[in-house]
Amino acid sequence: MRYLLLLALSLPSFAGGLEQLNNFLEQTKGFTAEFQQTVTQKAGKQQQASGTMAILRPGRFDWLYTKPYEQRVVGDGKQLWIYDPDLNQVTNKQLDRALGDSPAALLAGSNNLDKTYTLADAGKRDGLEWVEATPKNRDTGFERVRIGFKDAQPIAMELADSFGQTTQIRFSKVVRNPKLDAERFHFTPPKGADVVSAD
Repeated sequence: MRYLLLLALSLPSFAGGLEQLNNFLEQTKGFTAEFQQTVTQKAGKQQQASGTMAILRPGRFDWLYTKPYEQRVVGDGKQLWIYDPDLNQVTNKQLDRALGDSPAALLAGSNNLDKTYTLADAGKRDGLEWVEATPKNRDTGFERVRIGFKDAQPIAMELADSFGQTTQIRFSKVVRNPKLDAERFHFTPPKGADVVSAD
């Protein structure tokens, strides 16, 4: 009985989403998952997408859409690269403006999220503890971001933009702190691709 009590006391007890977010940031250097994404426009029309993602904190991520079309979004720590194979076009911009282009930018950020976001617990829903992040800089294009956690692991994200559009993301096959090659997060535009700077 004493052993069981000590074991219970040693296990983390997460009171809410904010505590789980802090735990994730403190204990996670890398993160891989598959994702399903649903974008709902203000008029109600929905678009589905899916793919895989990898994060190497701080500031590096590889977000690959495989359906319904291929697109790769890479953050190398300083720059954001968006590659559209169908158009053979690459767009790049400063990483600190990247949230609107990839939700991974928030999860891949530094431990000091409270410098750029107002953070608050957002209650429990669908078996997840939620935290809400409101950008202090309105130039991100997003009104708020919510992340749903279970056992200090991000399971879902919800993003609401300033145009009334919402993006819902669900993660599966999550692996925390896998071995990741840093070269994966370096992007070189393919030969012949048009490169457009969005800054």
